[in-house]
Amino acid sequence: MAVSRALRRLLRIRNLEEEQGRLALESAVGDLNLLEHALRATIERDRRGRRLIEASARSGQLPDRLAGMEEMRAAIRFTEALTPRIEAAKEEVADLREEFLAKRVARRQAETLIEESEARDAIDAGRRGQQSLDDWYSSRLFREKAGGGAAKQTTPASAPADPGTDSGA
Repeated sequence: MAVSRALRRLLRIRNLEEEQGRLALESAVGDLNLLEHALRATIERDRRGRRLIEASARSGQLPDRLAGMEEMRAAIRFTEALTPRIEAAKEEVADLREEFLAKRVARRQAETLIEESEARDAIDAGRRGQQSLDDWYSSRLFREKAGGGAAKQTTPASAPADPGTDSGA
């Protein structure tokens, strides 16, 4: 019995589902990386604002101090906006990773079913081949005993010739 078409179709579907899950996970990880990069840029913006305030304290320039304070406020607003989005993206990545791993397990299970079926088929084919050889040999022995052993028997191409028969006498 060969592997059923349904099992092969199931494996193909599982492969496609796993691939789609992998692509969705990669996309979500990319989005998360972009958000984290934006957060790092915001932190750098806050540092620049603090440096402007320090520089204005030494030079006494009020516009630099105001610009530095505005940079810090903007950085705080961006951080407040990015933090929940980053957390949501992390949760989405975790969920997609779980789904991807579940799809991978399902695909591997389908592969295992097919491999086991193919292994059973190979074992059955070997048994049938051995049974066929056993039947042929036993029928040949029966014919030799029934015919007195003097009649020459025809052998299949795959079976070895009997070395005990005398073909010259």
